Amino acid sequence: MALLEIQDLHTYYGAIHALKGISLHVEEGEIVTLIGANGAGKSTTLNTVCGILHPRQGSIQLEGEAIHELPAHEIVMRGVSQAPEGRRVFGRLNVTENLEMGAFVRKDKEGIQRDMERVFTLFPRLKERSRQVAGTLSGGEQQMLAIGRSLMASPRLLLLDEPSMGLAPILVEAIFDTIREINSLGTTVLLVEQNALMALSIAQRGYVLETGEIVLHDSASALQENETVRKAYLGEE
Repeated sequence: MALLEIQDLHTYYGAIHALKGISLHVEEGEIVTLIGANGAGKSTTLNTVCGILHPRQGSIQLEGEAIHELPAHEIVMRGVSQAPEGRRVFGRLNVTENLEMGAFVRKDKEGIQRDMERVFTLFPRLKERSRQVAGTLSGGEQQMLAIGRSLMASPRLLLLDEPSMGLAPILVEAIFDTIREINSLGTTVLLVEQNALMALSIAQRGYVLETGEIVLHDSASALQENETVRKAYLGEE
């Protein structure tokens, strides 16, 4: 049984049909990436999985349990957490307070403290900035904080939406190294990323979305060699 199973998912923004019957799965322990152009439906997929949006048709199951009709906070309680596009840190709160907000559904104080230390181990810069107001952090530090905040929910499935957006190349490599490490420590990852080359370099499998439909699914290595993918998403002529 897959950790995440999406079947025939249709999501709308008003009258706009954003997801047109997509189906995908993520096995426990995997990194799976969704790639595609702007407007393809990548972020809509993540927002539907985590309960920000609700589908008009189709199902989302987490280890066989339907979650597509649950409110977002209950989905978090079942082990799904998202680091959203654009970071969206709480700008007036400091780093530690932002991380504490990520654990809002939890009651286990010892576990929360243990995960706080885990985040500080993954992102030493955040420990150095623990009392700094989040709105004054650099873009890279805010991205670290957004990922760290999502980890404070102790997720089984981590949804990452454009973690490299707006970052310098050296920071992009550092963020992807950390995503790989997070996965190696036991967290399954569903990754949305416009930097298809980086995404496919750390993923096991990938799905290509175009205008709300999945047009290709294969191993990450096969997608890297696919001529259409190379031309459309890897910048090759």
